[in-house]
Amino acid sequence: MQLPNTMLAIEIVAGSLKVTESAIPKPGINQVLIKVTAAGVNRPDVMQRKGLYPAPLGASDIPGLEISGTIVALDSSVSPFKMGDAVCALVNGGGYAEYCLASTSHCLPIPTGLSLVDAAALPETFFTVWSNVFDRAQLQEGETLLVHGGSSGIGTTAIQLAKAFGAKVIITAGSKAKCERCLELGADAAINYKEQDFVLEINRLTSNQGVNVILDMIGADYFPRNLKCMANDARLVQIALQNGAKAEINLLPIMLKRLTINGSTLRARDDVFKANIAKKLQQHVWPLLANGTIKPIIHTRFALNEASKAHELMESSLHIGKILLETSSL
Repeated sequence: MQLPNTMLAIEIVAGSLKVTESAIPKPGINQVLIKVTAAGVNRPDVMQRKGLYPAPLGASDIPGLEISGTIVALDSSVSPFKMGDAVCALVNGGGYAEYCLASTSHCLPIPTGLSLVDAAALPETFFTVWSNVFDRAQLQEGETLLVHGGSSGIGTTAIQLAKAFGAKVIITAGSKAKCERCLELGADAAINYKEQDFVLEINRLTSNQGVNVILDMIGADYFPRNLKCMANDARLVQIALQNGAKAEINLLPIMLKRLTINGSTLRARDDVFKANIAKKLQQHVWPLLANGTIKPIIHTRFALNEASKAHELMESSLHIGKILLETSSL
């Protein structure tokens, strides 16, 4: 297949997103080149645009951490995929473009029944939720998971996966509409944090026993409040810091309740780590997507050259689920 020499891409220029012309990258060892159909928009993209989350060494400066599309070039040693295969992939950057490189081991086939566009909503959120809720926090059947930001892409994924594997789910969200949508997705209880004290509500809902796992994207003042919501031997996983990184900590409940405090970021992890998550997703989660038990929740699809509007929506927090960029308009 003869490819053009250049592609259109969305690059960060002085804190803004601009349509530019860029060279099409060439796949290296264990890489594929994907003609992008759609890319997911995530908060790390917004942070990168603001200069707060630089791309890792060797990664593309073009934002975009998850894509779907068709393989148009590949390293000759690649065996699981072939030219023309439709895939979605977790990438270290470069997703806001017509073409993007991906590690072969971070690509997954499109689940049966899911469109190629909507498959772009899968990698970042599903890798993150599986790694943190199931691998790191070891959520078990019958336990209760608290998700802060239940209506986000991460949150809507966590609700569905936790319920699919037999857990109870409580979420916090910032509006009645968001709470209602989370309940529709299977959450057992939804707390509007703008109107209710989530600590009081969680202890009421759990008869003062607390929850077993907390997935928190807020940080700062939520940390000491999370400790008050946790059951004995509970696990807290911190994956973002929307309210800030600093908090005052009372160590006593951590000791008395034998709490585990953990945290992670995904982008900087090595290829082997991410490849292991991909294998688990294909084994345990892709069948659930194929049979319709779970699905990505899509709020809005923008054209790629409307990336700035997508970021405005992301920053407004008015969305429920995922925001996507499609390349078809270019």
